[in-house]
Amino acid sequence: MTTPAAAPKPSVESRPPGPDYQLHYFSELLGRRVCAAKINNVLGRLTDIVFRPSEPYPEIVGIFIDHGWGKPTEFIPWDREYKVDPDAVFVLPPPGGADRYPPFVPQPGMIFVNEHLMGKTIIDTDGRRVEVVNDVQFLESGPRMVLVHVDLSFNGFLRKWHLGWIHLLKNRFISWKYVQPLSVEQAASADTMALSVARRQIGELPSEDLADALEQLSGAEQQAVFSSLEPDKAAATLVEAEPRAQRQIVAGLRKERAQTILTRMSVMQLAELFSVLPHEHQQDLMALLPKKLSTRLAKILSEREVTASTLVSSRFVDMPKETVVAEAVRKLREMRPEPRAMSYIYVVAGDEKTLIGVVDIRDLVLADEKLALADLMISPVVSADDSDTREDLVELFDKYHFRMIPVVDAKDHLLGSIHHEDIMKGE
Repeated sequence: MTTPAAAPKPSVESRPPGPDYQLHYFSELLGRRVCAAKINNVLGRLTDIVFRPSEPYPEIVGIFIDHGWGKPTEFIPWDREYKVDPDAVFVLPPPGGADRYPPFVPQPGMIFVNEHLMGKTIIDTDGRRVEVVNDVQFLESGPRMVLVHVDLSFNGFLRKWHLGWIHLLKNRFISWKYVQPLSVEQAASADTMALSVARRQIGELPSEDLADALEQLSGAEQQAVFSSLEPDKAAATLVEAEPRAQRQIVAGLRKERAQTILTRMSVMQLAELFSVLPHEHQQDLMALLPKKLSTRLAKILSEREVTASTLVSSRFVDMPKETVVAEAVRKLREMRPEPRAMSYIYVVAGDEKTLIGVVDIRDLVLADEKLALADLMISPVVSADDSDTREDLVELFDKYHFRMIPVVDAKDHLLGSIHHEDIMKGE
């Protein structure tokens, strides 16, 4: 990457700041004093920076300052700036002895850093990746300053609160040449920008973050992002979305896609989803489910008091007590269970799978590979009876804070599991 100056210069990433080049973060400039020539002549504090579109990087136009005391903000053209210090930005007084600087005349495409970029959601051109802009980096060279990077790391938040000396994570810079607002007007109103980098692995993103991003989008953009998700990720994201977004997403799904996603959800997740859908959508989607699942779902939706036997999920891992650690790890790799079923291994005995213990996955990976699960397991196991009500299950999760709880019958035969998020959402 090169700077936009006429002569080639070293990469921004590799060149340390020096007398001819300074790197600034918006989070550090925001709120900094703006002084007219002298440090004791404070005009106000910087509230925003304006850039004009230019290639390859936008060039600064000027800054907005807040005078305080109820006075309106004022725009200072960048040609009146002459020094950026760690504690102040120094500018020349208004030209010609005037009391104020010339009025600001906005031009199409001008970028207001605080308004258009900070905290905005970034989505790539395929609608595949969602990030948040936490900071913006500028390069100052002589009289010019250009916008070179957005920073997606948490460090920008720390800088804003004067905690930049805390380096919890590496900065995650994306060059401006890869980032463009869908439009300045849309970026200001819709909280979205396009990101023209190569597609990234969206499976790395938490479903909660994806759901938040979907709630900010609408129409084709929302459907484009959701349609790019793998079925398991789509199901988990749909569960986390707010009811309005759930209704919008479901209304736009093709029948085959809807069927694939719904079968990745637990019966309780389906019940939560169906409860916010219009009746006609409920009926259409119910027809896509396997008969056994649709019967259980209909029972939950029609009855005020349902039992654990109805809510039970088959998404869990169980193994015989004789299984050694090395074999258990191998089986897990082969099974590749979904992440939320990877909390525990339920240890069972006999063909009827009598529940006798539980092993936390974290303990498993640290154990001697020759040990049997019976040597590692915790017993007795906190479990729910198949006749327990939803209120009983809530009490169990409140008391023990487990990620999932097994369900057994009167003879302690393992029937399935109940996941925390299926019961406690909204509690």
